[in-house]
Amino acid sequence: MNILNELIKATLETVYMTFFSGFLSVIFGIPLGIILYLTSISQLKISKVIYRIFDVIINIFRSIPFIILIVLIIPLTKLIVGTIIGPKSAIVSLTIAAIPFMARLSESTFNSLPKEMIDTAHTLGMNNFEFIVKILIPETLPKIVANITLLLINLITYTAIAGAVGAGGLGAMAINYGYQRFRFDILMYDLIILILITQIIQFVGMKIEKIIDINQ
Repeated sequence: MNILNELIKATLETVYMTFFSGFLSVIFGIPLGIILYLTSISQLKISKVIYRIFDVIINIFRSIPFIILIVLIIPLTKLIVGTIIGPKSAIVSLTIAAIPFMARLSESTFNSLPKEMIDTAHTLGMNNFEFIVKILIPETLPKIVANITLLLINLITYTAIAGAVGAGGLGAMAINYGYQRFRFDILMYDLIILILITQIIQFVGMKIEKIIDINQ
């Protein structure tokens, strides 16, 4: 076995799973967070009902351990990507696990918006779309970046768990070679790479957050 080639392949698989599922989670999670926020502050009865429905669904998905979620959605994974093995199949379960997480982070961030901003939007007669694009997103953008950074770091952990059930990546390599074949050196290589990826994501995320914060 060429360890270097295997490490490079596993690292690329981990990065691919992390960022692709992270991208999908942001695309679906932030709008879901916006829906949660708008329905929570609305005084309409139907909004309260919608909020409660989404709130319960998100809580259910967030309470399912990731390793169990992977098994539960095997039929859906096979339907979407045609296989239950490999990085592509892991992206399905990673995305489904991460969307509720991103939605809840977004809702929490939007709740930090000062009430004066909401009153200003009402005074100016803004509709929901104008409020979202002109006040809600711009004013909370640094925190949204921080949320995405946190999401990606959590996804790295999830990819390692997914490796236990055939997803590939550094988690699978650590289990297949480091644990089952007692290759402690490979286990340490995997660990160091995972730490480096996490540090890079954290560093870049903080830099972007700081730049946005300064320019606001």
